[in-house]
Amino acid sequence: MKNTVTTTNFSFPKQKNLYKGKVRDVYNINDELLVMVVSDRISAFDVVLPEGIPYKGQVLNQIAAKFLDATNDIVPNWKIAVPDPMVTVGKFCEPFPVEMIIRGYLTGSSWRTYKKGAREICGVAIPDGMKEHQRFPEPIVTPTTKATEGHDEDISREEIIRQGLVSEDDYNLLEKYTREIFQRGTEMAEKMGLILVDTKYEFGKRDGKIYLIDEIHTPDSSRYFYSDGYQERQDKGEPQKQLSKEFVREWLMANGFQGQPGQQVPEMTEDFVNSVSERYIELFENITGEKFQKADISNVMGRIETNIRNFLQ
Repeated sequence: MKNTVTTTNFSFPKQKNLYKGKVRDVYNINDELLVMVVSDRISAFDVVLPEGIPYKGQVLNQIAAKFLDATNDIVPNWKIAVPDPMVTVGKFCEPFPVEMIIRGYLTGSSWRTYKKGAREICGVAIPDGMKEHQRFPEPIVTPTTKATEGHDEDISREEIIRQGLVSEDDYNLLEKYTREIFQRGTEMAEKMGLILVDTKYEFGKRDGKIYLIDEIHTPDSSRYFYSDGYQERQDKGEPQKQLSKEFVREWLMANGFQGQPGQQVPEMTEDFVNSVSERYIELFENITGEKFQKADISNVMGRIETNIRNFLQ
């Protein structure tokens, strides 16, 4: 568990502020650049867990960079450079206050909602008689608000426009981009023997133009199933073999934690932490088809700071 990056507090020239998300530390350089350090923090149920996961930040950063490059013909994105395995530097954009979630399959929170009897999610009708992990006739877009604190809330397209969170023209574009990027991600996953089940995208605006921002198609923002044996497992009513953060959520639930008030995060042993690290590396190799090269973490904070400073100069 040594040498994980669980927090940073650098000070760069022309730095205006530092925003700390659940996983990312984002440095605003003069409203022109964002320096995003992807930490080794891990969150579940909107709670940041107490232990960092070795190499997790590197895995997320490098997967996101690959998919940003692979989709920039669909929509321009914020990425300019990756000066360090755990860092992306990109254009400063004004984020839209919604996250665009797209689901190809009835699983995770959508299944939990469905099981309780709901037949509509975010204003989208869901057919009766579906099974867990079943594919939707076509992918559905189920946006959420972006909460600064607490939980993100489901919201419909109509409500987003009615509340003026996003203009109708912009929203139509966001949904179009969401569907096209998901289609590209689905095709890329297919080649690697994976199913891209669901994911989320964030967008921002700069000089009147929409950009894709943040991470895409990582195990933190997306869920993947192995395609081999998918149908067989469905027919037998067995759980799907998946590569995502869901196994961490399942471990927490099995240990009595769902982020509710008064609940304690179970102890994360070294074995458990290392097993999570291995799962992240497995996903990297499965989704990219490349061997994961562990970066030198003997002085990880020094390395990150030096690489960022060199880039900004």
